[in-house]
Amino acid sequence: MPLQLDQDALERDLVRDEGLRLRPYLDTANKLTIGIGHNLTDLGISVNVAWFLLDEDIYGDSEGSAKVIVSLSNTLPWWLDLSPNRQRALANLAFNLGLGKLLTFRHALDFLRRGLYPQAADAFLDSLWARQVGARAKRVTDLIRSG
Repeated sequence: MPLQLDQDALERDLVRDEGLRLRPYLDTANKLTIGIGHNLTDLGISVNVAWFLLDEDIYGDSEGSAKVIVSLSNTLPWWLDLSPNRQRALANLAFNLGLGKLLTFRHALDFLRRGLYPQAADAFLDSLWARQVGARAKRVTDLIRSG
């Protein structure tokens, strides 16, 4: 006999019973859970979901939440005048640090805005961030230097 499940009804039941939680939480079995009862502890996420989340984090979602690209464009409009590689470096920094923390790199950002790329790269490298992320800092600052 073929499956005759009413998928819409099941989904409504699960939303009612599990709830919709957009932040991770511990369920009654002490499992890290998110969404509509998705067990992160045992199941994790799929590759497709990981790529979906990356796109949402970079470009925003259907609700227009400000993510990397929108946040940079609203806060540092001059970043759009940078070369593609320098834009890539700044987006990588914003993704890694978060916009608030990135904005604390006042000297580096001022050098970058003024086209003083070696100084900007050096300023980013002379930081706790660079010591924490190691090779990533070198890759990102190489993009800033070379454009």
